[in-house]
Amino acid sequence: MSANHPMPVNPPQIRLATARDVDDIHAMLFEIARTTGCEDKFKSKPEDLARDGFGSHPAFEALIAHDGDTPVALCLYFPSYSTFRGKAGIYIQDLFVAPEYRGGGFARHLIAQAAARARAQGGHYIRLSVDAENVIGQRFYARIGMRHAHDERIHVLDGDAFDALIDG
Repeated sequence: MSANHPMPVNPPQIRLATARDVDDIHAMLFEIARTTGCEDKFKSKPEDLARDGFGSHPAFEALIAHDGDTPVALCLYFPSYSTFRGKAGIYIQDLFVAPEYRGGGFARHLIAQAAARARAQGGHYIRLSVDAENVIGQRFYARIGMRHAHDERIHVLDGDAFDALIDG
C-alpha cells in the first residue's frame, strides 16, 4: 500500500456496476490495455460499454470495488455454457486492480462475488484466459484454485477475416 492510500476495508466494498460507472469501467479497461502494451488494440469507447452492458440485452455484468468513493478494481464477465459439463457458468473477460491496491484482497473478493452471482443464476464454473507472460496473474489464479486447461487454445476470428467468412 502506498502512503497515500489507507489499507482497504476487508472485505472490500463491492457492488454491481450501473450505467453511471461506464467512465470508470472504461478507464480501468484502458489501464489493462496500457499496462499490457495493447493501447493500439484498445478501440472501445464508454458509449460502447453503455450500449452493450446496460441496454435492454446486456452482454456483460461488471463488479466494481471501491475504497471509499474511489473505484479501484473491476471484474467484468458474461454468461458461458459448457457442452462437455452440461452446465452454465461465466467467463471473466477482464479483472483489474489498481497497482497500489494489489495484494489487498480485491481480486479474490471480486472473483468470489462473481462466482456467487453465477451460482445464484445456476452457474457452476468460471473460465478466463491470462496472458502467457502474466506469471503473477497465473500464480494468483492457481492460489485461488483455478487450474490451467492444458488441452485448450483460444482462437479468434475478427476484423476482415470475420467479414470474409460471412460474406463468403
